[in-house]
Amino acid sequence: MGTGSVMGIISSSNGGGGSGGGSSGGSCCDMSLKCWCRWRLSHHCFLYPAFIFFLAAFLLLGSVATLYAWLFFTPFARPPYVRTGLASMGCQEDNEGSWSIGVFYGDSPFTLKPIEDWNLWKNESAAWPVANPVITCASASDAGFPSNFVADPFLYTQDDTLYVFYETKNSVTMQGDIAVGKSIDKGATWQQLGIALDEDWHLSYPYVFNYLGQIYMMPESSKKGELRLYRARSFPLQWELERVLMKKPLVDAFIVEYGNKFWLFGSDHSGFGAKKNGQLEIWHSSSPFGPWKPHKKNPIYNTDRTLGARNGGRPFVYDGILYRVGQDCGETYGRRVRTFMVKVLTEDAYEEVEVPLGFRESRKGRNSWNGLRHHHLDVQRLSSGGWIGLMDGDRVPSGDSDHRFVLGCASVLAVAALIMLLGLLLGAVKCIIPLNWCSHNLRKRSDALLAWEKSNALSSKVRRLCSRLNRAPTFLRVWIKPNTFAGKLVLFLIFLVGVALMCNGVRYIYGGNGAEEPYPLKGHYSQFTLLTMTYDARLWNLKMYVKHYSRCTSVREIVIVWNKGTPPEPGDFDSVVPVRIRVEKSNSLNNRFRIDPLIVTRAVLELDDDIMMTCNDIERGFKVWRKHPDRIVGFYPRLITGTPLMYQAEKYARRHKGYNMILTGAAFMDNQLAFRRYWSEQARPGRMVVDKYFNCEDVLLNFLYANASSSRAVEYVRPAWAIDTSKFSSVAISRDTNMHYRVRSKCLSNFSQLYGSLSDRKIEFNMRMDGWDA
Repeated sequence: MGTGSVMGIISSSNGGGGSGGGSSGGSCCDMSLKCWCRWRLSHHCFLYPAFIFFLAAFLLLGSVATLYAWLFFTPFARPPYVRTGLASMGCQEDNEGSWSIGVFYGDSPFTLKPIEDWNLWKNESAAWPVANPVITCASASDAGFPSNFVADPFLYTQDDTLYVFYETKNSVTMQGDIAVGKSIDKGATWQQLGIALDEDWHLSYPYVFNYLGQIYMMPESSKKGELRLYRARSFPLQWELERVLMKKPLVDAFIVEYGNKFWLFGSDHSGFGAKKNGQLEIWHSSSPFGPWKPHKKNPIYNTDRTLGARNGGRPFVYDGILYRVGQDCGETYGRRVRTFMVKVLTEDAYEEVEVPLGFRESRKGRNSWNGLRHHHLDVQRLSSGGWIGLMDGDRVPSGDSDHRFVLGCASVLAVAALIMLLGLLLGAVKCIIPLNWCSHNLRKRSDALLAWEKSNALSSKVRRLCSRLNRAPTFLRVWIKPNTFAGKLVLFLIFLVGVALMCNGVRYIYGGNGAEEPYPLKGHYSQFTLLTMTYDARLWNLKMYVKHYSRCTSVREIVIVWNKGTPPEPGDFDSVVPVRIRVEKSNSLNNRFRIDPLIVTRAVLELDDDIMMTCNDIERGFKVWRKHPDRIVGFYPRLITGTPLMYQAEKYARRHKGYNMILTGAAFMDNQLAFRRYWSEQARPGRMVVDKYFNCEDVLLNFLYANASSSRAVEYVRPAWAIDTSKFSSVAISRDTNMHYRVRSKCLSNFSQLYGSLSDRKIEFNMRMDGWDA
């Protein structure tokens, strides 16, 4: 088509005398492309410049967001890290959550403390002292039945052997089954025995009890529309249906014997007017098999879901008083458990009053296995006289994955709107919507079409709306002139908001739920003590350091070795774990490895107060150390070679494709093994060298480890990123890098004479084949 034809179209659209020429057939505007071509040819809207601007701006903001994702959201594999067979299908992201099960002990049901507070040790495993959770989706998946989460634990005790029945959500069928585990050490470790009950419908809440020497299970079968009772044919894995107790879709029901009667508590959410998670009914009978008569006050509750009406575990008797456990489902499903003391329970009346459970909630939020919710508790008295409680917990709210996706998409759409606004201000986008999608006909328009456009009210309104929108760029440029300082500032602020929104979209869609999940080893979790050495000039570093690392999942305690100046108070720090300040008598780097009998964990992470890393990197390093507790496992490798020995940076190790030393400024070690070696008589000459140069304490420990073992002594774990915060201040200990390296080279010479060389200890990168030492 020639220029004249185009100009004719423009003239026609502007009310000129031209009629718009063009061939009567074969043009690109035939059929469905008619409107597209007319828009393209309009002098008001040029598609390609606008599209190119939009695409370029989106790619620019997307590149910033990609860099943000690369730095802050390294790909995280839910445990176990390497899975094969059926296990690889388990532990998938689930919109119901990531429930796990933990163990608690106490002298009463109201003094329960998590298992990690009891410091249970077994020296043959680096997983000790054990920490909650003790049963997870990984536990079930590794046992051969892939699971997305585990919840609703019920205990059954036989002498000193504990059995736990719990719901496991099958990763294949996406429905709940009942699994069973066994423990012979009071719940510290569990052997997963398998699936005890699998029906064609969802099962959960496996209430297990003994009656007249027989073991029964009454799981939730609300999807079936029945309350069913099963009897153990061969305990604990084989069960058969005993009878259907009630043709009602009850959820979370239990039976308890009280006052010479049996009482059945449950919630029926299917009835007209029943409030979900706020309804409770009671029935009574002379036998657990029924028949069941309704309580005269039914429904006992039909009110707000925060009240705790829905049952949350097994009722228990303490000091002759019956207690009921309920769920608070206010903020999200299963937010917390609440305990109620039953004051009156008769056929005509029911009265209960809430009492504090004494349960200490975690302050680590999503970094704790039960940081956001816990909705089930079963407490029982052990033969030893103490009490044990099994509680489930979750680190994410219900529906979290959908919520993240919606927020992420909303952020990306907001970015698109901001780019359009930016284009309008810069003139890259000349209009928003054509005044008439089919206004520029390449051939004479029919009278019928013109009559339709004039008579159609919707078309007229759309044209008026588009006219107003197309005047927006002119209006905006009157108030915001891009060539002025104020205009440039507005454009820059729009760009910054776009970057923030794009990063926010990435965080929600790609970045996960923000929970730093630990890595189990042989089915166990554990904790470590974080130790750092500092002095008064670095207090600002320390406060930021403590706030960040105290919220990492496996950190049990933070010990601050105070070498110089007036020490702060533990209350000066924003920490969710205990902070202990160990004031030293002299300013010596040897204090870093001083034997400390108050440290209760086997693992210690020595981490300089000016190093910031992600909690996920810390957890990965902890898992590697637990596999190799006799080694130094850290994040900064060095290669010591040459004659004479020269201290080199990490780049040297990378160029020579290996390392033989790990800096202990960021490394895990066995506190007893490492500290005793460092303060042994053999290490005395080395400690004198450290005091002489006020340097090299980490180098000395590497020599001591290598000297004590003929096998591998160090392991490297690559962090996603690490920031040296001292570079932003004037308090760095080693500001003169060249001088620092010369001093360390002298130390290498001294230590090699005292303890032998490290040159023959070279370890190649990526030898573990786990992807973490590349």
